[in-house]
Amino acid sequence: MKQYLPILMIFTIAVGFGAMNIVISHLMGRKKATRAKLSPYECGMDPVGSARQRFSVKFYLVAMLFILFDIEAIFLVPWAVVFRGLSESLSKMFVFFEMMIFIGVLLVGYIYAWKKGLFEWNRG
Repeated sequence: MKQYLPILMIFTIAVGFGAMNIVISHLMGRKKATRAKLSPYECGMDPVGSARQRFSVKFYLVAMLFILFDIEAIFLVPWAVVFRGLSESLSKMFVFFEMMIFIGVLLVGYIYAWKKGLFEWNRG
């Protein structure tokens, strides 16, 4: 347990520093609520319209596609590392074709999204 003492000390100092800043700002800070302080902040400009504005469904679909291809990249990196270390045998070809099937399935999904017009923002 002696080896964890420095980590515990740094954690205690960090938590103490954060708590101390919150308490001091609460005790010494101004408490006068004005209209400007109570209004929502939007990059230094007065808010326009409702805060409950709806986003297009296409925004969420593109976000989901981004996550999908991001996860694909996460799977490709370890595959590439392991693939280089495999011996020249049947297992290397098996692993290669398994990854090609994975990329093919993703490619079919990408083409499907493209044909459905997901990437065309002008079509309403």
